[in-house]
Amino acid sequence: MCYSDFNCIQIEYRYLNGDDKMASRGVNKVILIGHLGKDPETRYMPNGAAVVSIAIATSEFWRDKTTGEQREKTEWHRVALFGKLAEVGGEYLRKGSQVYIEGQLKTRKWQDQNGQDRYTTEVVVQGFNGVMQFLGSRTHTQSTDKKPSDSQQSFHSKSQDDEESVDFDDDIPF
Repeated sequence: MCYSDFNCIQIEYRYLNGDDKMASRGVNKVILIGHLGKDPETRYMPNGAAVVSIAIATSEFWRDKTTGEQREKTEWHRVALFGKLAEVGGEYLRKGSQVYIEGQLKTRKWQDQNGQDRYTTEVVVQGFNGVMQFLGSRTHTQSTDKKPSDSQQSFHSKSQDDEESVDFDDDIPF
């Protein structure tokens, strides 16, 4: 986290010049804030784990200098949610929902009906670094019969080992 512009410049300089081990390994992190273009599609893997596919639109706006008109450019992003995040996303997300996503870019290879190899690049939200947070009003992030407790809810992906090993009921004296 940068506490001043000078700190941010130092950090960027270290990463750009390879002065840090993380820079040599690389960083694969995607952060998106946008709206769902359609309802989530839920599928299940052979082991029963849920996988949810969503399409998120992000837009940028600017004023055209020559005409003075307001302009807009929209990008569409494929996002795949896995595990508990998939279950929650499939249940509460709907077309038009605003959502915050943190994940990783991954490219996967598959074959079409003609046997041709195809490639799809998508944002994968799973594991320790996966984050999904509902933003915006409740009307876009709820089913009619199930209501989240807050207008903003955040979900972080955890492995089952983490859930079992975290114990907050200890006797800490402070």
